Amino acid sequence: MLTVALLVFPGVQALDVFGPTDVFSEANRLLAPEAQYQLELIATERDTVRCSSGVRIGADRYFEEARGHYDLLLVAGGPSLVEQPLADAAHAWLREASARARRFGSICNGALTLARAGLLDERTVTTHWNDAATLAAMCPTANVEFDRIFIQDGNLYTSAGVTAGIDLSLYLLAQDHGPEIALNVARRLVVFVQRAGGQSQFSPYLTPYAEASSPIAQVQQYVLGHLNEDLGVEVLAAVAKMSKRTFARIFVRDTNVTPAEFVESARIDAARVMLENSTAPLKTVAFRCGMRDADHLRVAFKRKLGTTPQQYRAHFGAVTAKAKLKGERSVKADS
Repeated sequence: MLTVALLVFPGVQALDVFGPTDVFSEANRLLAPEAQYQLELIATERDTVRCSSGVRIGADRYFEEARGHYDLLLVAGGPSLVEQPLADAAHAWLREASARARRFGSICNGALTLARAGLLDERTVTTHWNDAATLAAMCPTANVEFDRIFIQDGNLYTSAGVTAGIDLSLYLLAQDHGPEIALNVARRLVVFVQRAGGQSQFSPYLTPYAEASSPIAQVQQYVLGHLNEDLGVEVLAAVAKMSKRTFARIFVRDTNVTPAEFVESARIDAARVMLENSTAPLKTVAFRCGMRDADHLRVAFKRKLGTTPQQYRAHFGAVTAKAKLKGERSVKADS
């Protein structure tokens, strides 16, 4: 039997807890008794823990009383972790427990807790895209990958935001019992065994904007209003009333990207909105967003988001979702 422990705390994200535990508990229905997972919730409080959603969960053990040698120890995340770290005693326990565990890691921004416990130095990790910069600043020696769903670095496993904990758990399950078991669990939970692309496809915007006081902000607004026009450096420098060389230098200084990179990101963001909210053909989306053609749009999407426009629309398109729901209702009505 494999022991899986999950550290929880007041303000924990409920899905960070229930996603992984559901993966392993579903696997238990398919596994022989001796191969099953024994799940244990370890809390930083003696009482029940209230999740960020308000749901209360009861833990199996108070952290100071948890002295087991776990096959897997995971730290859950939660919105409060950025401003409210766990107590020093919890960090000390985590250092000791991780040393005893065969594997350890985090879900979502639980990586911040690992960093505060001194467990991420010189390691390659990921976390929720919204907290990646915070993690990188907190642990400068760590290599923080901003656009990964999950990462394995030796016996350390970290995942991106919330539902990525399910992806990581399926990966761990496949390591323990093979891909067929992981596939069967994914089917039961109606999720992907491995999603295409990185987590940037889930962030609201790719485009880095300059501060409003920067002369570059006016140029960026011009770009957003003229996406299907010529947006070369010469045109944008003229809008900024600067020489091309000066404009390019100041643009990079204020946004950390080149003008060409900004324009492409803005066009991809615009394409994402169209794909989410319309059924327009790809060639129409490409034209309106300033891409040369549908092929150029596909290449840019694959490079930036790790997925295709068609896959993105299938996953995130509101119109597509409504059509599917309408079709499902029609089938039920006819049956």
